[in-house]
Amino acid sequence: MAKYQFTVEVRPQYLPQQSAPLEGLFVFAYTITITNTGEIGAQLIARTWNVNDANGHTEKVRGLGVVGQQPLLRPGQSFEYTSGTRLRTPTGTMHGSYLCVSEDGERFDADIPMFVLDALSDHFGPGGSRTVH
Repeated sequence: MAKYQFTVEVRPQYLPQQSAPLEGLFVFAYTITITNTGEIGAQLIARTWNVNDANGHTEKVRGLGVVGQQPLLRPGQSFEYTSGTRLRTPTGTMHGSYLCVSEDGERFDADIPMFVLDALSDHFGPGGSRTVH
């Protein structure tokens, strides 16, 4: 087990009721579960996202915390939140990282693995979401 480690799970979902495909607007929600899988408590301080559409356009998003919070997670604890993004194309990807600080003052990055945003397929099953580790 690593001393400093957060594990991130993502469940993306297309939101057809908020999208306007004929106007080039595709809205997605994503639910993130962050789990402290390390040995020491740590706080999520900031986030960096890379949002990529199918036309090669990349938007970099940076900010403090997530959904207005900077959760402190003890070993084994999880924090879950839902946020969203908009694309100009029906498919795209997102990935990024969280800047974290451990209770003993060490800074580390928690990787957010790349996941696919897909408004074209309905193979996700009921609820339209899937889990990416």
